[in-house]
Amino acid sequence: MKSDIRAMACKHMFLYIMISNIGMLTGFKVEKYSLLMPNVVPNKPELYLCTPVKVNYTKNYYIVGFEPKASMDTAHHILLYGCKVPGSSEPVWDCGEMSNDNSDDSSVAASPCEQGSQVIYAWARDAPMLTLPTDVGFEVGGQSPIQYLVLQVHYAHIDKFRDGSTDDSGIFLHYTEEPMKRLAGVILLGTSGLIPPMSTEHMEAKCQINENKTIHPFAFRTHTHSLGKVVSGYRVRSDENGLDEWTLLGKHDPLKPQMFYPVENDVIVKPNDILAARCTMESHRERITYIGATNKDEMCNFYVMYWVEGSTPLDQKYCFSRGPPFYYWNRDAELNHIPNHGASSLI
Repeated sequence: MKSDIRAMACKHMFLYIMISNIGMLTGFKVEKYSLLMPNVVPNKPELYLCTPVKVNYTKNYYIVGFEPKASMDTAHHILLYGCKVPGSSEPVWDCGEMSNDNSDDSSVAASPCEQGSQVIYAWARDAPMLTLPTDVGFEVGGQSPIQYLVLQVHYAHIDKFRDGSTDDSGIFLHYTEEPMKRLAGVILLGTSGLIPPMSTEHMEAKCQINENKTIHPFAFRTHTHSLGKVVSGYRVRSDENGLDEWTLLGKHDPLKPQMFYPVENDVIVKPNDILAARCTMESHRERITYIGATNKDEMCNFYVMYWVEGSTPLDQKYCFSRGPPFYYWNRDAELNHIPNHGASSLI
């Protein structure tokens, strides 16, 4: 990328860029690009900040690794978005997409992307570097739908910044100009809904693959806030008798490092197959907990990272359900032979 990837043109653009050759990987040159917060000073708790970089539209690049530069003591989580058009032309902007009770001003937050939003990578809880499989990469720039990369950092607490300290959390992107045989994509399953007080609740989502594409899941990531006990995801395929066969893609404790883990079973997902995800939440609070952006709220997310061969990734990037008490697999999703979700298995 070097001079071919440039920061968005802006009089006060402070985005720090560092490109360095890191040698050879499987026979082609891989370089490193620093997408970092430009020494920001978060000024309120539960703040979401975004900063963009424009990718050169005359070349195709392939991201093959993600090296986080962050600590959970500073950043609650980090998301990397691919956009056709970013949510703002500013070098840094408030990109919280939900209401913030801590907000004491009238500013309006802009989304990370104005057009063509997709999650490429996510980090939380001191997760380590992610390297993609051989010959797999995220295509950006050129004629791809990703013309901008937008880094989003969630600052849940700001005590360490009250003395004026700055932050440059972010991601080192490992990339190559060598065309990849297999293009990577991410589909995010999640829910809305609520968790009643003093209860265990299952938050469930279902996503049928309606595009004429075959995907190969190779990694999964879970995300909740403090009430999550376990998050699991499945491929569901019906046989000729309409009986559903459930194959585990991944299951993890979301309070451990929220990295992308290798899938449990090497399966392919074909048209009409279903992706399904469940978050088991356990609340000892004496109040209702809603899905939301802050620490007092919850989230139920299951990310599937996959590759396709001889095609482009899925057009569908997100798949959300209404969540409890409005949506459950066994009542609203027309699924059968659902794996046991009793307390002993906690799927």
